[in-house]
Amino acid sequence: MSGLEGAVAPACQCINSTALPAVIAWEASAFFCIEENWRSLEEAIRRLRGAFKSVTIKVTEGTNKLKECDPKVEDWLKEVNEVLQLALGEKYKELKRCNFICSCTPDLYHRYLLGRQIIKELEQIDKLLEEEQKFNEFYYTPQPKPVEEKPQPKPIGLEPILRKLHEYFNDENMSIIGVWGQGGAGKTTLLNAFNNDLRSHKGRFHVVITIDIPNSDTLDVVGIQRMITERLGLPWGDTDEATRARSLIRALSRKKFVILLDDVQKEFQLENVGIPFPENGSKIILASRDQHVCNHMGASKSLICMETLGEAPSMALFKNNLGIDALHAISLNANIQKYAEKIVRMCEGLPLALTVIGKSVAGLSSPIDWREAMEAMSMDIGDIYGVRNMFIKLKYSYERLDMPEKQCFLYCTLFPAYSSMKKQQLVDCWMAEGLVPPEKPFKGNRIINRLLSVCLLQSTNSDLKVRLHNVIREFGLWLAHEQENFLVKSGEGLENAPKIDCTKCPKRISLMSNNITGLSFSGNCNKLETLLLQNNPNFNTLGPYFIRFMTHLRVLDLSNTAIEEFPELSESGTPLPLQYLSLSKTPIRRLDKSFSLLKELRHLDLSATEHLVSTSDSCSKLLKLRVLNLFRSHYGIHDELDLNIDSLKELWFLGIAIHAEDVLKKLKKTNPLARFTNQLSLKHCEDMKTIRVADFNHMEHLEELYIESCDSLSALVVDKTKVSRLKMLTLWELPGLQSILVRELPHHFQELRELTIHGCHRLDNISWVANLESLAKLVLSNCNGIKQVVTKEWQGISNGATLNKKINGGEIQEHYKGESSKGLVNKNSQGYEHEGNTKQFPKLHSIILTRLMNLESICKAKLFPCLESIRVQSCPKLRRLPIVCEDNIPKLRQVCGTLDWWNGLEWDGEGIKEHLNDLFIPYVNGY
Repeated sequence: MSGLEGAVAPACQCINSTALPAVIAWEASAFFCIEENWRSLEEAIRRLRGAFKSVTIKVTEGTNKLKECDPKVEDWLKEVNEVLQLALGEKYKELKRCNFICSCTPDLYHRYLLGRQIIKELEQIDKLLEEEQKFNEFYYTPQPKPVEEKPQPKPIGLEPILRKLHEYFNDENMSIIGVWGQGGAGKTTLLNAFNNDLRSHKGRFHVVITIDIPNSDTLDVVGIQRMITERLGLPWGDTDEATRARSLIRALSRKKFVILLDDVQKEFQLENVGIPFPENGSKIILASRDQHVCNHMGASKSLICMETLGEAPSMALFKNNLGIDALHAISLNANIQKYAEKIVRMCEGLPLALTVIGKSVAGLSSPIDWREAMEAMSMDIGDIYGVRNMFIKLKYSYERLDMPEKQCFLYCTLFPAYSSMKKQQLVDCWMAEGLVPPEKPFKGNRIINRLLSVCLLQSTNSDLKVRLHNVIREFGLWLAHEQENFLVKSGEGLENAPKIDCTKCPKRISLMSNNITGLSFSGNCNKLETLLLQNNPNFNTLGPYFIRFMTHLRVLDLSNTAIEEFPELSESGTPLPLQYLSLSKTPIRRLDKSFSLLKELRHLDLSATEHLVSTSDSCSKLLKLRVLNLFRSHYGIHDELDLNIDSLKELWFLGIAIHAEDVLKKLKKTNPLARFTNQLSLKHCEDMKTIRVADFNHMEHLEELYIESCDSLSALVVDKTKVSRLKMLTLWELPGLQSILVRELPHHFQELRELTIHGCHRLDNISWVANLESLAKLVLSNCNGIKQVVTKEWQGISNGATLNKKINGGEIQEHYKGESSKGLVNKNSQGYEHEGNTKQFPKLHSIILTRLMNLESICKAKLFPCLESIRVQSCPKLRRLPIVCEDNIPKLRQVCGTLDWWNGLEWDGEGIKEHLNDLFIPYVNGY
């Protein structure tokens, strides 16, 4: 014991045993009892550390359950942490080194101060230990934040549709908004980005709830209710689903809420899961692969379709998934740049594909590796890393279909990549294969609409066609390889057809759009049902016994081949089940009498058979025919008795070529030729000088009219009518045609979608095309009289004015009548014109102008809301396009022409040309 300790120990005992005043005793104890107090402090600190650890464990347990620390406990932990950080130990050790009072007089004061600190800390620790004993709750469930941020990458390319979603969201009349699009189109990314944007709407909503709908055959009501309950910070009650739903409805009805429902596969009643109808500013936004789901859940008037990305955002998204070496290689090597661009184009703007493929090539840097990746995309996309998992994600849309719908979708994969398919052709083939009941063709259209609604098919610029996205087609081929026996080599540039082993014969074979000359079969193909050989221009023979080997063949397409004769059939042979046969655009010259043995044939296409001279009256004996097409065939009708179809009781579609004006005059509404005609071509009607479209009123199903080589025809008059189904009109090589006179609405052209005018050199005014509200495609070629597509005089004509034309010595008045505002030209802030309430060219997608030697202008700048393509060739005087800014043609994707023509165009400003440079595609050698 030191001298100092020996001196103060008796004093400390005395202080503890006497009843001195508390303050004096406290001060004396601080000086004389420092050693004893220090030992007590060390013990108290040990106990406090234990209490601190125990409380920390309980708080961590709560935070792991997304709960928050009680504020009292949080303050206690902070105070304890500060106490434990005090460094009194070093001061006490320093004091212990002073052993004699006589030599340490200056340290007596330090001893007194340290003693006071020790007692104060001891008292504070006792207080903290006492408080810890009173804690009952260590954490609590916090009130939900209005918006929970979603971690996600930047929504590249989705900015326009995100703006549109905000626009719908801010519309007070839209309570339920639907976002639909194919799997991988970016719906989840869009919803997450929108959720994060709502953080800026502080005070506008009480809570934003994002719910991922589980993909299962039955709706997980309990799972959805649990997500809502947790998001609202409510206790989970041990009740049934219906009771819980009513409680959640009451809770949400008191709030202004936004609910984001992601990946809704099947429609369901919102109230059944506890979501009330959004009122008083509340909103529901649902994302689905199925448009019908959005409609059935109340979003039919506020739908947003997820479109695929354009070229620039596609490349940006693709590059966003590449590594530094890959990006560096693209920027430095022109070949790698081309490979990358081709890979991006093959993804066709599908964000999921761009992301998956981008990650698969993220580390490539050599030209060889990039070329191999590009070839893999072209030949077998399924070999690319990550693509199989992408297909599995896409598969859910397919699994939601019923069996006929699945089969019809797989049938679409028989067509080449990037090609379009005629809806009617698909339905006819499906009926022939038994996928659609022949007596119910409308079911085929329903299936097409169903495939469109789940984004397994895509619409095109034409209402008559659909297409398959390239990645979806590869997905379908992957399914077909797993489930069906298909042989698909369409559009692959083959010169030799693969040899077909009939012992393993596929159910369906597609070799269309190649350059093969023949086929080789080893035996009877008794499983083959569909054989598609169209668009093989050098394919010229089937062999004499070809049909006899195909005992189950139902669909045969030989259109646009070099077939000159159809194999002769034998009466003694097995009856053939062939139901669909196309010989369109072939050089076939005649059908022999044995052709009538195709008793099951329902669809026969002989359109555009320029060498066909005889059918041997076989068509009239095919009693099950529903479709007979001789449209634009050389086998034309010179007399109404030339084509005997009275016996065809099931016929509903007829395409014919009429070569005499008298035939038209003889046809009455009850005549089968008139009653069933959908396509009509008039050719070599030498005495026909004027055609009034009203003369075709008795052909109530007429949809396409083709007028060709009628040299005396000088005028086409389009009368006012109440009903018209005419959708396509072609005027071809009509050297005498001077005028096309279109009366006021409604007229026969109000449904016209495609207009082609070729070789009409005396025609100089077609301004009426601007009022064809359904026009989607305009083709003008080889017409030297046309200087302006829409003349300046017509654009400024006032309501009720007339234009006069003298024809054959007489006068025909052309009236332009309409709404009171029609014809009143105004300019908007962008500088292009609009005419009151009349929308000019509202649906026009494509303009093709070829060999118009005197064409000087198309029209003044107007709003072209749907125009995607302008193609110009051999129009030397056309120096200006109707474009003043990117806003008046918002969907324009390409302008095609020669480089000299492009460089010679005049612009209102350099900024326009710079904007369009990326859209310009030059013709090679003028083509």
